Amino acid sequence: MLKRAIIVGASSGIGAALARRLVSEGYKVGLVARRSEALDTLATRLNGDGPKRAFVCAHDVTDVDGARTAFEGLVTQLDGLDTLIYSAGIMPAVGPDEFDADKDRAIVSVNVIGAMAWLDLGAERFLKQGSGMLVGIGSVAGDRGRRGQPAYAASKAALHTFMEALRNRLAPKGVHVLTVKPGPTHTPMTEGLDKLPMAIDADQSADGIFRAMARRADTAYVPFQWMPIMAVIKSIPSVIFRRLPLD
Repeated sequence: MLKRAIIVGASSGIGAALARRLVSEGYKVGLVARRSEALDTLATRLNGDGPKRAFVCAHDVTDVDGARTAFEGLVTQLDGLDTLIYSAGIMPAVGPDEFDADKDRAIVSVNVIGAMAWLDLGAERFLKQGSGMLVGIGSVAGDRGRRGQPAYAASKAALHTFMEALRNRLAPKGVHVLTVKPGPTHTPMTEGLDKLPMAIDADQSADGIFRAMARRADTAYVPFQWMPIMAVIKSIPSVIFRRLPLD
């Protein structure tokens, strides 16, 4: 059976890797991101000489008012929708003594408000059709408030809680909600960062996410080794955690 998915944040990194994986699994995909040239290049590669599998929609997720038009246009091109994946995210560099409200606002606008806008649209449609899957790409960074990226960690924690609330609301209605918490991943967003413990590449992350989708997990750490690690980290009392050299 043909599956149809929208990937928000598909121009690079995990989003682009997911697009490649889903097309290889027989999906038709709608690709959403700000950078139209990158999307066009990806779509050309995905479509090749065969039937059209990838459809492009240039959209800035901070344009919340424009999200519905973009969403409905892709659903029409895909002739329906089974899965919506929100993978868009930003993590600007923040100095150890920097407190920048403009950067914080930008992070929340993309990582939280944009996610809510698109996931709400997916939830609304899936609720009406009684089926579908919502996937939110969070981060292990959202499990604790580490000193290096306060706003980024807070944005991912907010996304995790939003996804849990959607799951509790939609599970009785036949809609599945998956929260993904990747560990450090080699992507353009993390390029140049020194400390990337247990880092994997975007294709490995996409493989783990796809397997979590296939088994209809509620929450998935990618790679799975982060699950016991974060269980330990979450159990550390704050008075001790703040003394640890974890940026």
